[in-house]
Amino acid sequence: MLQLENVVSDRGSKYAVSGGVVRSRAEVDGFLKGLKRMRKYARATHNSWAVMLSDGTPIKGDDGESGAGMVILRMLEREGLHDHVIVVTRWYGGTKLGGDRFRRVQDCVRAYLDARAGGAG
Repeated sequence: MLQLENVVSDRGSKYAVSGGVVRSRAEVDGFLKGLKRMRKYARATHNSWAVMLSDGTPIKGDDGESGAGMVILRMLEREGLHDHVIVVTRWYGGTKLGGDRFRRVQDCVRAYLDARAGGAG
């Protein structure tokens, strides 16, 4: 598991991103369960995620952050990254971000992909 904390802050909301190799929906569920064992992540407002399985099956979850899973999925598709779940975690800061929330999700996924390419994951 690769985790990057405090990736972005915007109007009080804080973001982190995590990811790792998964090969099935069951492994995705296990990854999410493991992440949420950490109290900090269990208490997050949203843990949005997506994965593109090697058989071409897209799976995503918004966790209340409508549209966030699709943003992550599109970025995974563009990268051609399969069997790798990426989870963007948000702790809501009290101010609605509107469409900017999608930019923050993109910022997190990009930071993750860059760190992974740099050999961190």
